[in-house]
Amino acid sequence: MDKILEILGFSVGLLYLWWEYHADNRLWYASMVMPAISMWIYFSKGIYADFAINIYYLVIAVYGYVVWTRGNKKEPESHSAPQLRITNIPLRILTACIGVFLLIWIGLYLVLNYLTDSTVPIPDAFTTALSIVGMWMLARKYLQQWIAWILVDAVCACLYWYKGIPLYGILYALYTVIAFFGYRKWRRLMHTGQ
Repeated sequence: MDKILEILGFSVGLLYLWWEYHADNRLWYASMVMPAISMWIYFSKGIYADFAINIYYLVIAVYGYVVWTRGNKKEPESHSAPQLRITNIPLRILTACIGVFLLIWIGLYLVLNYLTDSTVPIPDAFTTALSIVGMWMLARKYLQQWIAWILVDAVCACLYWYKGIPLYGILYALYTVIAFFGYRKWRRLMHTGQ
């Protein structure tokens, strides 16, 4: 059963990546399916923080879809459906994101290290904390969300390979490479006003 779910999760993950790369609203549909699959796999492998974050992913997927499709209400209405534009993250918000990331990372590490049988509390807490912040940045359509994903994906690729989930390891290695290209593509899209 785990292998079937791993293959299904891998497939949905590729679709998600394609839509994210193209800043396509449909990425949020995959964001609602992928967590359900991943929760089972992560729990069975003892990657508890990644299991728990998928609950957050389900909630943020709904939020992200609404924000992306509702658009920026500060802009005048047009005849087409409003769409949130790609922007740079303001420095004060970036500073707050870094602070939130560090607090969550430390808190999760302490929980995983002292209250679970986790064998990977540092990377598990790191990827979970940065993913929480990264998903929020994605929902707000900040260009710099890609930098968060480069870091998360690189660590996840190693973590999942180490924990015996090779297809997810390959998927996240691919995510790491695509995240570099995604950053460049979104930067171009931002300059064209998307």
